[in-house]
Amino acid sequence: MTGPRGLDRHLRRLRRLRSEVVRVAGAAVYEAADDIRAEAFRSISAGSVSGAGHVASAPGEPPNRDTGELQSKLKVAETGPLSAEVRSESAHAKPLEFGTSKMVARPYLRPARDKNIDRAQDRLAQQINRLIRSSG
Repeated sequence: MTGPRGLDRHLRRLRRLRSEVVRVAGAAVYEAADDIRAEAFRSISAGSVSGAGHVASAPGEPPNRDTGELQSKLKVAETGPLSAEVRSESAHAKPLEFGTSKMVARPYLRPARDKNIDRAQDRLAQQINRLIRSSG
């Protein structure tokens, strides 16, 4: 059983770790967002033909690369100490991801997120656990 002295020591250790946990977790979140961006980028390139021979992707499939603008405008933005988002600054991004009244969606960000979420959660847990173990 831990007495008041042991409890105080443990609470001091947790307070010292707080900022380090936020730093490590924030880095893991940003890294996960960048993995999602990279997967979305890859999915747009997979099997596509740019330029004169371009063929539009099938409904429900990621868009096929044409001019490269959609890929080049994929960005990761840190939105807070523990948050980040993948966004595209392309005018085509939203219609392709969600579809329109005249076009079925060709999602590329949501499938990239879904493909990477388990790995991102595992990586975050590993890094937090490593930090806690190393703090002694």
